[in-house]
Amino acid sequence: MTDLVIRALDDSDAPLFDTLPDPLGQRDTHRRTRHRPDWRRVVLRDGRVVARAAWWGGPDDTAPVNVNWFDVAEGEESAGAELLRTAPWRVELELTLPSGWRDDPRQRAAAETRFAAARAAGYELLVERYLYRWTPEHGLPARPTRLRHTPEPDDAVFLDALRRIHSATLDAHALLAIDKGGVDLAAQEELDFFHWCPSPREWWRVARTPQGDPVGIHIPAHNPSGPCIGFIGVLPEHRGHGYAYDLLTECAHFLVDEGAPFIAAATDRGNVPMAAHFEKAGFPISRERVHFRP
Repeated sequence: MTDLVIRALDDSDAPLFDTLPDPLGQRDTHRRTRHRPDWRRVVLRDGRVVARAAWWGGPDDTAPVNVNWFDVAEGEESAGAELLRTAPWRVELELTLPSGWRDDPRQRAAAETRFAAARAAGYELLVERYLYRWTPEHGLPARPTRLRHTPEPDDAVFLDALRRIHSATLDAHALLAIDKGGVDLAAQEELDFFHWCPSPREWWRVARTPQGDPVGIHIPAHNPSGPCIGFIGVLPEHRGHGYAYDLLTECAHFLVDEGAPFIAAATDRGNVPMAAHFEKAGFPISRERVHFRP
């Protein structure tokens, strides 16, 4: 086979990125995503693009947070692996896939080509997630009235709640942080992420019983792509009563009251209770995402 040429792009040759077929609908997925030209790279074989990747970060970030667009032509797994292996950034890889991709032979083959390239580059599967997108035609259920939702300006209150929530969690990213540095690290990373989001700090809410007993927290947010359910967490001693549904519904109503035209959300496929709450609240699965870690 001919030699590969790996190129970082700039404004002058950015159109090269769009010359690869798109069987998984990445272009539509990222139509609102801003990728810096110099954080996009392609692999050429005989002048033809056979693999591409785009790294993403917030507007003020000096280095990318993740790879969120990765495409590989059929039979070019080694080219895709080389693209990831030689990049100057070694960050998490997110592959966004159509809902039900496993049942479509063409989409499944395209996904597995990308999985094989990622593994060949030294990445391993971290978690698979459901992505949700609520829009007004789906309606919102009535607000449950069991809890009182109030703002709390003290970060220490949220940090303590996050420690307790992550002490018994199903979330793969939290478990990864716990492996590295315990629940303190997992809680701090969560808190740092929501400070990084451009939404107001004043939106964060603590949920309490009418008697004032804390039950959990929810964080309505805007990430750089738009309004989202940032975080839903019930304290371990209050689980088993369906409170996560109450928090989710209140969080969604809050965002709609703030003018959100849509609401994005996500949960791990393995978090069956939370997935059931999203379904009950009228959040349809829009796509799926597979996360690989280096």
